[in-house]
Amino acid sequence: MDEYTVTTARCRSGTALVRQAELDRLVAAVTAPRAAEPAARPAEALLTVVGESGAGRTTLLEAVAARFAADGGRVLRADGSRSETHLAFSGLHQMLRPVRGRIDALPPRQRGALHVAFGVAERRGAPDPMLIGTAVLTLLSDLAAERPLLVVVDDAQWADPASLDALSFVARRLTDEPVTLLVATGDPTLRGLAVREPTLVLEPLGRGASERLLDLQPRVPTGVTRASVLDQAEGNPLALVELARAVAGHDSASRTGYGPLPVTERLGRVYADRLAALPAATRRAVVRLATVDGEDPPSTVLSWLPDIADPVWAPAEEAGLVRRSGGRLRCDHPLSRLAIYHAAPAEERRAAHLGLAGLFGDQDPDRHAWHLAAATSGPSAAVSARLEGGADRARHRSGHAAAAHMLERAADLHPDRDESTRLLGAATRAAVLTGRLDSVERLAARVRAATDDPTAAALAALQVGRLMLLTSSHNASFGHLMRPAAVLAGTVPAAAAEALAAAAVVRFYSGDAAQLHEIERLLPRASPPDGHRLGERGALLAAWAGVVAHPEAADARFALGLPALAAAAAEEPRTLILLATVAWLLDETELAARTYDAAFAARTAQGPLPDGLAGVAALAFLDQGRWARAQTACAELAAVASSAGLDHATACAAATEALLCALRGDVAGARTRARYALSLVDPRESRSVLVLAHRALGTAATVEGDHRTAFQHYRALFDDRGNPTHYHLSHPALPGLAAAAVRAGRHEDASRIVDGAERSLAEAGASAPRRAALVRLSRAVLAPAEEAEHHFTAALENPALARRPFERAQALLAYGEWLRRRRRISDARPPLVEADAVFRRLAAQPWVARAQSELRAAGARTGPAKPDAFDGLTPQQQQIVRLAARGLTNREVAERLYLSPRTVGSHLYRAFPKLGITVRSQLRHVVDDMAAEAGAGRDADARGGA
Repeated sequence: MDEYTVTTARCRSGTALVRQAELDRLVAAVTAPRAAEPAARPAEALLTVVGESGAGRTTLLEAVAARFAADGGRVLRADGSRSETHLAFSGLHQMLRPVRGRIDALPPRQRGALHVAFGVAERRGAPDPMLIGTAVLTLLSDLAAERPLLVVVDDAQWADPASLDALSFVARRLTDEPVTLLVATGDPTLRGLAVREPTLVLEPLGRGASERLLDLQPRVPTGVTRASVLDQAEGNPLALVELARAVAGHDSASRTGYGPLPVTERLGRVYADRLAALPAATRRAVVRLATVDGEDPPSTVLSWLPDIADPVWAPAEEAGLVRRSGGRLRCDHPLSRLAIYHAAPAEERRAAHLGLAGLFGDQDPDRHAWHLAAATSGPSAAVSARLEGGADRARHRSGHAAAAHMLERAADLHPDRDESTRLLGAATRAAVLTGRLDSVERLAARVRAATDDPTAAALAALQVGRLMLLTSSHNASFGHLMRPAAVLAGTVPAAAAEALAAAAVVRFYSGDAAQLHEIERLLPRASPPDGHRLGERGALLAAWAGVVAHPEAADARFALGLPALAAAAAEEPRTLILLATVAWLLDETELAARTYDAAFAARTAQGPLPDGLAGVAALAFLDQGRWARAQTACAELAAVASSAGLDHATACAAATEALLCALRGDVAGARTRARYALSLVDPRESRSVLVLAHRALGTAATVEGDHRTAFQHYRALFDDRGNPTHYHLSHPALPGLAAAAVRAGRHEDASRIVDGAERSLAEAGASAPRRAALVRLSRAVLAPAEEAEHHFTAALENPALARRPFERAQALLAYGEWLRRRRRISDARPPLVEADAVFRRLAAQPWVARAQSELRAAGARTGPAKPDAFDGLTPQQQQIVRLAARGLTNREVAERLYLSPRTVGSHLYRAFPKLGITVRSQLRHVVDDMAAEAGAGRDADARGGA
């Protein structure tokens, strides 16, 4: 081993030595024994290390990976690279390169998604990011089945966003896997993988540790020079090592010229001096190596560099700029690579990029375009076109951040102002799908500064509003949408309709009546003439905006045409989601749920953001009585929102989940989720979350028998005049409010609210059948004894209630209770039996207990009020059991649910004892029995509604 290699090893081992406590902590977490049972796994499958450049992140990761491999584990690694930050899935490709042969063993859809993501296959439409994540999860799970797996991501702040999103998806699903993700980043605000609290923060070394590291250097500085190094390094290990090397052999006076520069600038000066002192041929070779900017460059790039044994590298090695060891050639450290690159003369950097562009050529057009752009000093329409082509390829691979950056760079290079503006507008639209509001705002500002065309500026501003509507700033978002809508209404009506559709989403989230008036004022200008068919996008969006903003004013022809529109849009998931949403708002619950199912089944490419109020799918499934599917929809929305940092979407998912918890009797879970949802929003700007959360809290209080508290929460769903806080989400709580009021002595207050709801029916006419049933049911609870039965009967005869199993079962329970108190025992039993069956099927345990108690009081013989075996499973376990019962393999189930096969197997392993079975073939009988019971419940519902 040569002297330089020994010296470098000593420097690195010295850094590890002074970071021994941090190293021990990481090694303990990563090398903890793995076992088949999740209980034996470490608490965290994702470990994050945060520290500035030179703090020792890479050294620690290398030491941990070496220990893990020595213990028999497999290590996969990806190193973030500045030059590849905007190449979609480049980090994922680097990580999986050693095991790329295993990709072919994946299920066909997963294999195809990865091949498209890596640019080795063509496909119509972008692959679903969740399918790409599932493919990576399955691959890692398969590898971990052979031996424990450690995935190391270094310099994650430079990793491409598409790879980070895929790994974030994987990290959330590693509960049952012997896989650990170890991530190091210099940016504590990094989205995705480092959004949680870091496992380890590498603080600057203390004075004592800094002294020890200096003592480990080949030439130990002393005296005034030593004090200067310690002061200027400020506890940064790499700075200590490099400054010690820089001052070696010089007197202390020569070192005083550094002054109070930041560490990175000081080191930049050190590297610039070293680079300038190299022979010209060596300097060119080092600049080429720094320009490659890859830890493991392909053979074509290595052939472009001087051979590793070429004497040209010797001066650079002696200067501490490169390392040659283990047959590998690299810059000494990512920080040194950056310093070399920026210290190099601009012409040498451009020459290096031009050489790399020639190497990649047609075999890697994206890298070719990037290096060509870096080599271009002035405007170039040709290079701009190449970047635009790369952006198109990135979009097809769901690399939206890469596409946005390529388009922005293409705009910078294009000599034509109008074309540059067009490219900036396209970059703004692509950036929306990254979920990064700051990027979209910056690009929109660039468009405004680049053009005098108000239409172009308005189209860019529209993108800011589109993304802002998913945040909690609804008032600001509404303004960002309505201003461009007003401009576009006269020039691009279709874009104006898009802006108003987004504004209608804000109106739904906020529940603000003033926003309704503004939408209705502008909507006629954006609506196409009557001759345009609803199947056309602009016409559909305009009609959709009107329904979402004001369902009661919907054109009856639109509602009647929904089934035909859904059938015609069978292959268009985004359109199906729009149609499902308006179907739900118009109380067509079954059509809404069916259309959501069709949308999600047809979706081959899911954008990274919720679209068209798709988040209310969970409420549609809840209304339909598919609570496990509703739970999954909440989880999917929460995952998307979390990865994009969208607090309001996260709050929507949490509030809906809180309601599901309360309905199942999980009072603690309901309160935790509801309070979390409320903590993320301003209730004055988000009445939707406010209402859902208080409805969940009211339901939870009802479960505990605290009717006074329940009434207070339900009361928050209506203002002082009895008007609904939210025009669509408040009314479902009316029966709960009435029941709590009777028990809490607030009869008069509740009657005033029900009166207001009944008056609103006159305006709604036939467009609010569900509200009519809820008003009738509330009246029955509040009415004198001689009038109640009429209201109960009217409510139960309403078809809208029959389409919502839980609400109908609640009505049946209330009616049965009323009949029993009137001593009409034989009349009370049938509705109570029907209600009990529905509650059991839904696992609504508090209501099962009430129904059973009433049945016993009515003299009926009942079983214990405990959940059925299937109901005792978690929602995810229920989904897995249903799919496995249909004959799907664990891998097929995993792909459907975006899980790993091992997680599916783990859930089945836990479900079998709960279901009282021992083999997989028995699952069919469990599901058949459950379906038969559900069918009997539906038949009973139908008989009751006839």
